[in-house]
Amino acid sequence: MRLGPQRAPFGHWKSPLTPEQGADALRFSNVFWDSRDNSLVWWEGRSGKGALAWQSSSQEGPKDLVVEPEVRARVGYGGGDFTLSGGFVFYAAGGRLYRCDLQKGDPIALTPAWGQPSSPAVSPDGNQVIFVHAADGEDLIALVDTEGKYWPQKVATGCDFYMQPTWHPSGTRIAWICWNHPNMPWDGTALYLADLSLEGAQPTLEIAAAIAGSPSGKTAIFQPAFSPDGRYLSYISNQTGWSNLCFFDLNSENSEPAIQRKAEYGIPAWVQGLRTYVWTPDSKSLYLICHKDGFASLERFDLRDRKLTTIRGELEQYTALRQVAISPDGDQIALIASSSTQPESVIRVSPDEGKVVVVKASAPRSYDSGYLRTPRPLTWAISPTQLHVDSGTGNGSSPDPDDCHGLYYAPANLDFHDSGFPPTIIKIHGGPTSQFLAEFSYDTQFLTSRGYAVLELNYRGSSGYGRSYAEALKCQWGITDVEDARFAADYLIESHLADPSRLVVMGGSAGGYTVLLCLIRYPGFFKAGICLYGVSDLLALTQQTHKFEAHYLESLVGTLPENTDRYRERSPVSAADRIQDPLALFQGEEDQVVPPSQSDQIAESLSSRGVPLLYERYPGEGHGWRQPQTIAAYYRSLESFLSTYVAKT
Repeated sequence: MRLGPQRAPFGHWKSPLTPEQGADALRFSNVFWDSRDNSLVWWEGRSGKGALAWQSSSQEGPKDLVVEPEVRARVGYGGGDFTLSGGFVFYAAGGRLYRCDLQKGDPIALTPAWGQPSSPAVSPDGNQVIFVHAADGEDLIALVDTEGKYWPQKVATGCDFYMQPTWHPSGTRIAWICWNHPNMPWDGTALYLADLSLEGAQPTLEIAAAIAGSPSGKTAIFQPAFSPDGRYLSYISNQTGWSNLCFFDLNSENSEPAIQRKAEYGIPAWVQGLRTYVWTPDSKSLYLICHKDGFASLERFDLRDRKLTTIRGELEQYTALRQVAISPDGDQIALIASSSTQPESVIRVSPDEGKVVVVKASAPRSYDSGYLRTPRPLTWAISPTQLHVDSGTGNGSSPDPDDCHGLYYAPANLDFHDSGFPPTIIKIHGGPTSQFLAEFSYDTQFLTSRGYAVLELNYRGSSGYGRSYAEALKCQWGITDVEDARFAADYLIESHLADPSRLVVMGGSAGGYTVLLCLIRYPGFFKAGICLYGVSDLLALTQQTHKFEAHYLESLVGTLPENTDRYRERSPVSAADRIQDPLALFQGEEDQVVPPSQSDQIAESLSSRGVPLLYERYPGEGHGWRQPQTIAAYYRSLESFLSTYVAKT
């Protein structure tokens, strides 16, 4: 018999969500149906390594398909690891592209071990694969035959970056996305359509033209896809201020918006291979993932009546959806899905009824709902008199939106309760072009089940709330995000949702940068800070980071060299001696995005002055944790740090 909840101080509640459980979870990145039958293949991360698992139309449970060598594409931040076609899986591993028979196994290499392939797409006749390739600082679209008999050939070159190549049903036309520095893929990209000739010694593009956006323009294009009947080339565009669906009629060569709503149907393309919609096999409709206010839903768009319908039923219990795919007969949808209280799973959905079948769950065990919390969406007004606008030069600055947003999680534990206001952790997402969604976060539930409240802050500059909201961070990074963290804390205090004496700011990467600046600009306001692989030296970062983000700071801070002083002023390392509050630093020793030296400098400053500091450097880890032992160690250190400096009464 379970007794009623006991009285215990916030932050000292015992939770069944252990550090070890957090390390056990699988990660999913993509899911595809085979074009021949209802076989389903997905990518899952296990103990820091990527593998392919599958479930055929005739088997009951999942089984391994490819485990060694590790399945992982390494163009930029990754993604686009594999695809399926005609009973074969095509995947990237060890810098090569492979083909493997679903039934027989026996993989063969299609490309030499040179550079990195990603985002394979198989021609309708099954004879060719186009893919993104990166080597020696050059990105391009390449083509290779599916037997691996011939040397891969370059198809499209000349831009700094390429993404999302796709075939027309005729097999004679292709489309892709590309862009140039200093743009990021959410700033401005081009959609190219080309006629492809496979005659002769090597493939040639007979006609290639940008039909939407431009490589260095100001409109972001995302996910081109041809309708199965070959009439349309669909894509997502943010030209109207929101990422909405558009059609390019291949007969009339006219473009038109299909959906015009204040909702997001695209997402920032941080990685290759992202999909937010899919055509039905009969070309009469599309299924799209819609994001609004941090919550996702699946919608059907019918071409004939131009009507949107939300898929109801069991699917509605999932509030975060990714990588939509459709079965060859059009009767089932596959997704990667979660909610704030349900760990991520690969699921199948019958769209007519919204009935869900879980194919594979990421967590090895279920969690009692009494220890989990669903978020409360919050929106609060920001007074224009409070804003610090540094207009500067560089790329200019957009007018600031009037509101700020976040997802608030109250403490949750059926065994314990306390009175008064809880210690509250304000989480800052990375990117900074990103967004907190109503998805399962072990971090957040780990904290709320121990008696902490958590606000997942979508500060001005976050995606998901329209283009003007995202562009509020232009040249204002290190200003607007820091202010919004403080304003969010003030709002929680005024709303009686947080203990003003026990506020914590926490974030990773770009979020870690904001954490450090919060402690510098508001000393004594936050009880402590938690910084995971955070940026501390902006000038050094411009020299040390990878190609994908080599010019990202030009839009966030300003162009160089004319804004050198601004880079120094906004670098936490320049004012690290102002940090006086306890700080936990976590850093991967092999981080190629934010090198360990960025954390080392902050740690040296705090250590020399006797400021309370926890500094953990994890060997074998990069920009985030993959090894189970690292994940478990991180959660143990996190709990100990908060117990020592925040939860104590």
